[in-house]
Amino acid sequence: MNLDPAAETFEHTPDLDIKDLISLEDVMEEMGLGPNGGLIYCFEFLMENLDFLTDALDSLTEEYLIIIDMPGQIELYTHVPILPALVRFLTRSGSLDIRMCAAYLLEATFVVDRAKFFSGTLSAMSAMIMLEVPHINILSKMDLVKDQVKKKDMKRFINPDSGLLEDDPTEVARRAAEGKNALQEQEEDEAADLQDKDALMRGASFRRLNKAVADLIESFSMVSYLKLDASDEESVGAILSYIDDCIQFHEAQEPRELKDEEIDDME
Repeated sequence: MNLDPAAETFEHTPDLDIKDLISLEDVMEEMGLGPNGGLIYCFEFLMENLDFLTDALDSLTEEYLIIIDMPGQIELYTHVPILPALVRFLTRSGSLDIRMCAAYLLEATFVVDRAKFFSGTLSAMSAMIMLEVPHINILSKMDLVKDQVKKKDMKRFINPDSGLLEDDPTEVARRAAEGKNALQEQEEDEAADLQDKDALMRGASFRRLNKAVADLIESFSMVSYLKLDASDEESVGAILSYIDDCIQFHEAQEPRELKDEEIDDME
């Protein structure tokens, strides 16, 4: 199922496509909305026409594994209650009664920029809290970072460690080059031009914000990641086994743990 009204190309043709009901392009053109507002409108329209889903899904038995491809706009997973309402409809007993597992994918390339990684992790935690269904978080495209991140550091990304910000090689090099103490950095930050985005993004207040986000994530201790290399059949199989366990697709099956040598190969 494709529930992304902006999707244009597919690796596999979906059996059900929201664009047969409504498309983002049409909404933006006819309603004069931007991409984010148009996306929310599309889902509001879907919620008013849920028979589009029930007509297609009602006849499916529990033997079917339904994959729902969702849009990535974070607004849907933070403060807009549309997706939680959709999840409740799909999982409600006596109706479709679908056992669901949310799989949140964060590209592994985010680990190269540690502030960006914690921003993505905060989004993952927000989705977990909003959707209220069994949930796994996945670092995808692991093959792209094999030679960029040390093995011991990768383990700290799998279970996000706020200390990663302090140990960031870029940050360590900056502090050594500038030779400034915390008070000097704060004074410069207070004197910075608020219109100078680059200066603000390098400033002490931005680093404090990142640290606060990382500490919040660590205090909740909700988010951990599984690693995925889509080009590796074993890696894909391991992820699927966790999803099967979440939805009890095979009730006697346990998630397949990667062997130590497999983990080393992926790292």
